[in-house]
Amino acid sequence: MEEKIKRSRQETRSEETKSSIREAAGKLFTARGYDAVTMREIAKEAGCSHTTIYLYYKDKEALLEQLAIPPLMALEQTMLETLDNEEITAIEALKEISRQFLRFCLAHKSMVSVIINMKAARVDEVNPKSEVNKHRNQVFAYLAESLNRLIETDTNEQKINDARIFFYMLNGMVHTYLSNEEPLEQLLERIIPLLDEGLEIIILGMQKKRKQEEKQTKKLKNKSGRNSL
Repeated sequence: MEEKIKRSRQETRSEETKSSIREAAGKLFTARGYDAVTMREIAKEAGCSHTTIYLYYKDKEALLEQLAIPPLMALEQTMLETLDNEEITAIEALKEISRQFLRFCLAHKSMVSVIINMKAARVDEVNPKSEVNKHRNQVFAYLAESLNRLIETDTNEQKINDARIFFYMLNGMVHTYLSNEEPLEQLLERIIPLLDEGLEIIILGMQKKRKQEEKQTKKLKNKSGRNSL
């Protein structure tokens, strides 16, 4: 019985140490950037020795994975459920997924740069080496899919560029309100109508642009056909 209690206490201390290390890493990564921070500095901030930290995390990348992957996976699952919901329209799915992303980022204000951006790969990289970037790119892929259901596009490159434009708007909203001190639900209630309207404007603009491009392509084909006669 005593041995069991002792083991339980050790496990509790171990989890507390790991949690302190993760919190210290997140704080330092956010304040100074991933590359500038050393494992020794993280250990000092966490209140443990530089040898102890390696018992739990082999390097900074392992720490980054622990900080970013669990919340990203939760966001992925929420997005996927929305995309798979056949009872809502494409525009409703786009709005809902955008709200989910906005809520996620504003709920993780102190860590959003670590979770979303730190050591990020290109969104069009097919198979990123980092596990973190695989999950980041999956989140982007779900955002892109929700948009592409509404915008007819001929090439994959154009689909990605459309999604980038869409993401820039979302990211702009996120960073506009990262320093806002309103309660999350109160803030979201105020800004989600702006998000919805912004999405409608983007969709209308992209759809109009595609129609103009289609007309221009037809004109060029017709002109080319007449010239060949």
